[in-house]
Amino acid sequence: MGSMRRDDALAAVLCFAVGAVLLAAGSYVQRGVPAHLLAGPLLLACAGVAVRRIRPLLALGLGVAAFAADLAVGPSLGTVLIVTDNLYAAVRYGPRRLGRPMLVITSVIAVVGGAAAGFIARDLALFAVALIQIGLVGFTPVSTAMIIRQHEDQAAAERLRAEQVARLAELDRKTAVQAERARMARELHDVIANHFSAIAIQSTAVLSRKDLEGRVVRQVLESVRENSVQGMAEMRSMIGLLRQEGEEVEATRLRLAEADRLVERARESGLEVRLRVDGAPRELPAPVDLAGYRILQEALTNALKHGGRTAEAVISYRPGEVVLTVDNPADGTAPGLPGAGAGLIGMGERAALVGGRVDAGPHAGAGWRVHAVLPTEEPGTSSVRHPAVLPTEEES
Repeated sequence: MGSMRRDDALAAVLCFAVGAVLLAAGSYVQRGVPAHLLAGPLLLACAGVAVRRIRPLLALGLGVAAFAADLAVGPSLGTVLIVTDNLYAAVRYGPRRLGRPMLVITSVIAVVGGAAAGFIARDLALFAVALIQIGLVGFTPVSTAMIIRQHEDQAAAERLRAEQVARLAELDRKTAVQAERARMARELHDVIANHFSAIAIQSTAVLSRKDLEGRVVRQVLESVRENSVQGMAEMRSMIGLLRQEGEEVEATRLRLAEADRLVERARESGLEVRLRVDGAPRELPAPVDLAGYRILQEALTNALKHGGRTAEAVISYRPGEVVLTVDNPADGTAPGLPGAGAGLIGMGERAALVGGRVDAGPHAGAGWRVHAVLPTEEPGTSSVRHPAVLPTEEES
């Protein structure tokens, strides 16, 4: 059952010292019994204090024995007070099923004891006094222990419920991340397939033509190399993304240059969008093109669902990166449709996949801003070149 707790042992010693002082001061019923005999029940009750946590039922037994012995030779104030701790400890630290029987037993003892005292003395006032005294000794510590234990159980249940909610939230987050990654894998599949299809076609054409000039062969090989490098870069971006067997692959490559279509659809849905393009639009790597398109799409969708009636989108083409900024007021005029937060998670995943970042949050006091920075180059890689066109036999 474990060793005796040090703090309980010290409490037992302190209780015995206080009880001995009360005995020396005469705090017991004088019945012609030597005072040292009252030290025995006091010692039993203090022993119950020493084992109250590791052996609560033993503490209860020692308390009952001490109370009975003390009634036979006393009773004494110190022993009665310490017995209340024995009763409290038995209900607080003992089996849960012990509480209700102890409450019934102490209630019955208080009523019967008070009635017996009043009947013997034929005094109603004595009945009331005895009832209160016996109730304080037995009923009060038992009921107090039950209340405290109930509060502890409720606190433990709340902690467990909070942990379960946290685990469910984490599972929801992981599910959202996995679903978003699976969708990105489907969208990028065809982009990567295009690179390697071009390589296969060009290689086959070169091998099948014996009359090509060295200049043409070199041009084709340069195109093959650049498509290979870019394809491998995009493949590295997809590491860790798994696509379930049997899922259909989307064959459409979405480009950030088609942002005007997103804006037009948002306007048709009731959102007044102002689109501005800074810098000269240029060909972007396929993963960046796709990520930028989806981030802009999600930002405009969130603006429509949770923002005001207007939004401003800015696409900035900068050296080595493209920056997307979507601002919309949060003035409370929108219906505030519910959301699970998967959109923000998806934007962050898409940006991280291409080495970028997304910041979303309050801006300018009463507005909301989505700010995405997507790098357009990787060290050691260059932009995708269009496949070189082989000359016909007549041209060569």
